[in-house]
Amino acid sequence: METADKERQMILACQAIQKTPKLSIRAAAKIYMVPHSTLGARVKGTPARRDTMPNSRKLTNLEESTIIDYILDLDSRSFPPRLSGVQDMANRLLADRDAPLVGPRWASNFVKRQKELCTRFTRRYDYQSALCEDPKLIQPWFELVRNTVAKYGILEEDFHNFDETGFMMGMISTTMVVTSSDRYGKPTLAQPGDRERVSVIQSINSRGEAIPPFIIVAGQYHLSNWYEDSALPKDWVISTTHNGWTSNEKGVEWIQHFEKHTKPRTQGAYRLLIMDGHESHHSTEFELFCKEHQIITLCMPSHSSHILQPLDVGCFGPLKKAYGKEIEGIMRAGITHITKADFLPAFFTAFKAAMTEQTIQGAFRGAGLIPFDPKSVLSRLDIRPRTPSPVEEATELPQLWVPKTPNNPTEATSQTDYIKRRISRHQGSSPTSILAAMDQFSKGTCGTMHKMALLKAENQLLREANAILSKRRRAKRTRLRQGGSMTIDEGQALRDQNDVDEQIKQEDRQTRGRKPRDERKARRCGVCGRSGHNARTCQINVEISNEENSI
Repeated sequence: METADKERQMILACQAIQKTPKLSIRAAAKIYMVPHSTLGARVKGTPARRDTMPNSRKLTNLEESTIIDYILDLDSRSFPPRLSGVQDMANRLLADRDAPLVGPRWASNFVKRQKELCTRFTRRYDYQSALCEDPKLIQPWFELVRNTVAKYGILEEDFHNFDETGFMMGMISTTMVVTSSDRYGKPTLAQPGDRERVSVIQSINSRGEAIPPFIIVAGQYHLSNWYEDSALPKDWVISTTHNGWTSNEKGVEWIQHFEKHTKPRTQGAYRLLIMDGHESHHSTEFELFCKEHQIITLCMPSHSSHILQPLDVGCFGPLKKAYGKEIEGIMRAGITHITKADFLPAFFTAFKAAMTEQTIQGAFRGAGLIPFDPKSVLSRLDIRPRTPSPVEEATELPQLWVPKTPNNPTEATSQTDYIKRRISRHQGSSPTSILAAMDQFSKGTCGTMHKMALLKAENQLLREANAILSKRRRAKRTRLRQGGSMTIDEGQALRDQNDVDEQIKQEDRQTRGRKPRDERKARRCGVCGRSGHNARTCQINVEISNEENSI
């Protein structure tokens, strides 16, 4: 029997016993086909299990109510939190009373239990690329890979894939957030909105390794604050173009970067490099370099990289989501403009979180390459986007909420006056109303303390973000070099050399026209012209004075 039907039968049995006093519990249980022991407990007043608080519940009703109010407040400011953010809220409240933390699925279950909350995506997925899927094009691709591997004897450890992807520095990605269940439509998520483009050329291999990124930013000069106190690895490369896009020249620079970092790791004689048909990947200089260094290039069919390219299958999506999460945190801290100096550390954090060994190996597996499994890709080509029928929802008028506990200073003052009046009038009457008022006042105080705990955590985040922002804003934006590409190590070395040169110039300006103290002429006596004494202690002057006194 289903749980809902069983509960319905239990309610009918209880009602039958109440209406018919002569009906015994055992007889009613037999008629309605429910356990007589459970029915007996219900008749005695024991509530149903679904109506009682589970023993494993960690938060009190007041703490959960505080979290709900805080989520709705964030949602009203276009900052709906993720499920991980809701979990952090609960853990902060539990940490204040040294209670064990919630589990990984607590936030999801919590949202399901609350009528005021739900999870939604901020925008729809785009299925336009799925319309370009064609088994007649995909099957020959896998045959080409198999034949190329057999021809050159390429090992599975030497499979590489590279592509470039773009980041709008101030744009965040779509994600699931927790918002009010009364909201109509999809929630909005505030973002800085800086649309300056940064391109990242990335390569991965089948062993789960990612070579250092090749970052292309818009500009003419390398600025010193990109490299000052930078946490980026020394072998990461930053390059500049006038628009932040890649070009044939940058493609050649990247393939040289690829050769430098993959040659020592090569297991066999050849490396297989899978790529798309971008112009910068097929320039004459690019192809000649690959041929000279035993790099075999394979170009995927058009409009198929979303199912055949490992980077698109399993890496770029998590990377952009992780970057969007970093920008979301910066935005909540009150930083509304993202510069290149802000982008680099945010991208570094996202890169570490997303480009893991498991993610990269899963990307090659999802593309059907390692292990070689074309059927895993071909079996997904039959999937087509469908438009589900809209579900009609019954609209109900919202019920008025009557506050029972003080939520602001005015209500707290009124509650205090009420308690004072009740105490002054209390003479032998029941103290129930006084105790109830005190309970309400205590509940309001505890709720305020819970909110203070969440606000304290938010304030700490704002302080840290403000300190980081202030440090970056104070950093000098000295031009290091015009154009070209530099690794982080080269940029820091050039910045240090510029600092040394600037210090030498400053010292030269301070000592200009002056000789060092040890090279200056020694001071001489104004009477005899000799060094070692002055006119006051000169012996000649003393003798002249004695002669004048004797006269």
